[in-house]
Amino acid sequence: MCAPHAGRRALRLVLLAGVVAGVAVALERAGLPSPHLFAGLLVGLAHALLARDELRTPAWLGTAAQAVIGVVMGVLVQPDTLATLAGYWLPITLITLATLLLTVLAGLLLARFAPVDRTTATFGMIAGGAAGIVAVSDELGADGRLVAVLQYLRVLLIVVLMPLAVVVLFDGSGEQGTLAAGGSAPWPLATLVVVAVAAVGALLGRLAHLPAPSLLGPLVVTAVLAAFDVPLLEGVPGPITAAAFAVVGAQVGLRFTPGTLRTLRRVLPAGLALIVGLIVGSGGLGVLLSELTGLSPLDGYLATTPGGIFVVLAVATGSGADGTVVLAVQVLRMLVMLLAGPPLARLLRNR
Repeated sequence: MCAPHAGRRALRLVLLAGVVAGVAVALERAGLPSPHLFAGLLVGLAHALLARDELRTPAWLGTAAQAVIGVVMGVLVQPDTLATLAGYWLPITLITLATLLLTVLAGLLLARFAPVDRTTATFGMIAGGAAGIVAVSDELGADGRLVAVLQYLRVLLIVVLMPLAVVVLFDGSGEQGTLAAGGSAPWPLATLVVVAVAAVGALLGRLAHLPAPSLLGPLVVTAVLAAFDVPLLEGVPGPITAAAFAVVGAQVGLRFTPGTLRTLRRVLPAGLALIVGLIVGSGGLGVLLSELTGLSPLDGYLATTPGGIFVVLAVATGSGADGTVVLAVQVLRMLVMLLAGPPLARLLRNR
């Protein structure tokens, strides 16, 4: 790549990042979940549709974003979460596996009734770790653009419907509490720790031949450190998390074309119907979980809600639900979905 062209590309990326930051602030003030990811997706989409030439983010930037997201998800594995899982391990495991089967069935039905391949359809329906699924979908043979639309359509519906369901069906407040965004360590030290864990995790993931090593390597390493309550790794600084989500969103958005949108028009009707069915089916699994464990129906519903983990936990803190149980089930499902994704993709391709 010649120097003038490289300079123009770098300038365009800097301008794009500035627009994404501005849109993210507006979305955050509007109360939208994952505002930086949505901002990257919307701005990248607008650029792809309106600009005369293509723009791509550097490959290393996408790899770094995946590694940071892996650390963000791994931090959720805390000792209290593991203790809760141990107390209800059998019913929680059964419900988690049932959710996986439900999402796979929804994906296969989508591939049957819409013009989309089975791998993409299944990844679009997988309920848990939406940012991670979107980040690695292309690497595993799925169309990341369609996966992103289906994943975040589900998250959007959940965010809209969940407070209403909590108030109407479970007599809760439906309010969102606050979640801590990072630990007590000074941000320069926390940043260095995150960078080190992400780099080491990605390297170990490659050496261990993990699928999607840039995401799963840091996730596994962070989960082990968090499980042992390592004090230096209490949370990921907000700006790093926001940047990683924005990069993933922009990568997906920049690859949209008018042809992709024509395909989406054919996929969305069946996709929307199956997403609604998935939400209802997961609610039924929540009722079953409450019957098997003695938890309240509200705890079961929030624990099995298929996506939007941070919003779910915020609602749990404001509605009187058992946040530890909700977190335990949500984290286990997220880990199972992310770890099951790569072998599931190979199985679908082989068949």
